[in-house]
Amino acid sequence: MTELTELTATELVEGYRKGEFDPVEATRAVLERAERVQPDVNAFVRLLPEDALEQARASAGRWRRGEPAGLLDGVPVTVKDILLLRGHPTLRGSRTIEAAGPWAEDAPSVARLREHGAVFVGKTTTPEFGWKGVTDSPLSGVTRNPYGSSRTAGGSSGGSAAAVALGAGPLSLGTDGGGSVRIPAAFCGIFGLKPTYGRVPLYPASAFGTLSHVGPMTRTAADAALMLDVIGTPDARDWSALGPAGLSYTEVLGAGVRGLRVAYSPSLGGQVAVEPAVAAAVRRAAERLAGLGAYVEETDPDVADPVDAFHALWFAGAARVVQRLSPHQRELLDPGLREICAAGARLSALEYLAAVDVRMDLGRRMGRFHESYDLLLTPTLPLTAFEAGAEVPHGSGLKRWTGWTPFTYPFNLTQQPAASVPVGADADGLPVGLQIVAARHRDDLVLRAAHALYEAGAAGLTAAGS
Repeated sequence: MTELTELTATELVEGYRKGEFDPVEATRAVLERAERVQPDVNAFVRLLPEDALEQARASAGRWRRGEPAGLLDGVPVTVKDILLLRGHPTLRGSRTIEAAGPWAEDAPSVARLREHGAVFVGKTTTPEFGWKGVTDSPLSGVTRNPYGSSRTAGGSSGGSAAAVALGAGPLSLGTDGGGSVRIPAAFCGIFGLKPTYGRVPLYPASAFGTLSHVGPMTRTAADAALMLDVIGTPDARDWSALGPAGLSYTEVLGAGVRGLRVAYSPSLGGQVAVEPAVAAAVRRAAERLAGLGAYVEETDPDVADPVDAFHALWFAGAARVVQRLSPHQRELLDPGLREICAAGARLSALEYLAAVDVRMDLGRRMGRFHESYDLLLTPTLPLTAFEAGAEVPHGSGLKRWTGWTPFTYPFNLTQQPAASVPVGADADGLPVGLQIVAARHRDDLVLRAAHALYEAGAAGLTAAGS
C-alpha cells in the first residue's frame, strides 16, 4: 500500500470513506515522518502529538458512524506560527513574545479547519514576524530545503513548505505578504496559492495591512481547492473579508483551460534576469497550457517595478509591529528586521500615501490588462534555492530579499490571486516554480489552470530524501 504520508488530502478522505485506513493511522504516520525529518530541515516550532492523536481518535469515531464533521475530517494539517492555534503559543519567530498566554482563540482559517474536523499536528517555522523571503529566526534557527539541506526552503512560510514536501502533513496554512506562500512553494516543489485578498479572513489584522494574505500550501491544486472551500468563508472578526465565494472551487477544477486567454511574460519585459533552467521550465509549462487548448501569447503587462512603493508599505508595517517593544526587546530582534523597522519609522505620512498611489495605479493597470487576458504566467522566482541562512544569495550584490523576488510582491500590492506550480528542476535537482496570476476574485481560473497542468503530468514533484 502507498505510504499514508504520500497521500493527498483528497485521497485520505476517500480512504476514510471506504474504510481502507483511519485518521489515527494517518496521523501517526505523519507525526512519525515529522519527527524523522525535523533534525534535517527544521520545519517545526513544535509538534502536537497528544492533541493530534486525540483529534484523530474523535475523527475516526465519526467516520465509523458515517458522520464526518466536514470536508477535511481527519486530515493532518500544519499551521504557520504566525496564525493563532487555540491552546498553543504563537510566537511568530520572535524572542519578544511571551509563551505563557493564554492562547484562547483560533485564527479564522484555523477555526474553519477545526469545524471541518482537521487534525492539527504542529506549528511551522517562520522568520521573525514573517518579515523576509527566507525562513530563519533568532527563536527557531534556520529552516532548510527538502532537496538539499545546504539550501534555503524560502520564506516566510518555509516551514510549511518543507513539511508538505516531505510528507509531514498534506495541508498547511501559510501567509503571504510579498510572496511568502509562493516563494517557499517554488523552492520546495509544492503548490502554493495566495488567494484574492479577503477571500481567507485574517485575525488579528496584520501590521502589514492589506498586503498580507492567508493561503493553502499543498502537493496538488485539487487539495488547495478543497482547502480553499473550507477556509475561504467570511469571519466577522475581519472587517475586510469578502462575502461567500458563491461557488465550490473543487467543483470547477475540471473545467480546464480550453479557450482561456493567457499572457506569458518570461521576464516582465526584460526587467528581470532569469536563470536559464528556470526560464526553460516555465516556457515548457506555458507551451503545455497551449497544448491543452489555451490561447497563449508572449506579452508583458504594462508595469514598472514597484519595489520602492512596496518597501515603503512593508517597512512601515514592520515598524508598527515593533512599535511597543522596549529597548531591551528590540535588541533581541533579527538585525535585518531592526534595519527595516528603522527605515519604516523614518517615513512620513505623505511618503506612505505616495506609495499607496503607486499601488492604486498598479492595480488599475493590471485590471485593464485582465480585460484582455484571463491569466498571466511568469516564473515564480528567477532562480532556484540558494544557500540557507542568508537573506540574499552570496555574491549577488543584493541588499534585501525583494531583490530576488520581483515576480511575487507586485501581486500583493494588487491583491490578485497568484499561485506557484512546480514545473521542473535545474541541473542540481532544485525545483522550479511557474506563477499563475488572475484578476481579483478569479481564484477559480488560477486553480483550473494549475489543475490542468497536474492532470496533464506537467506539474508535481516529490521531495528527495523523504
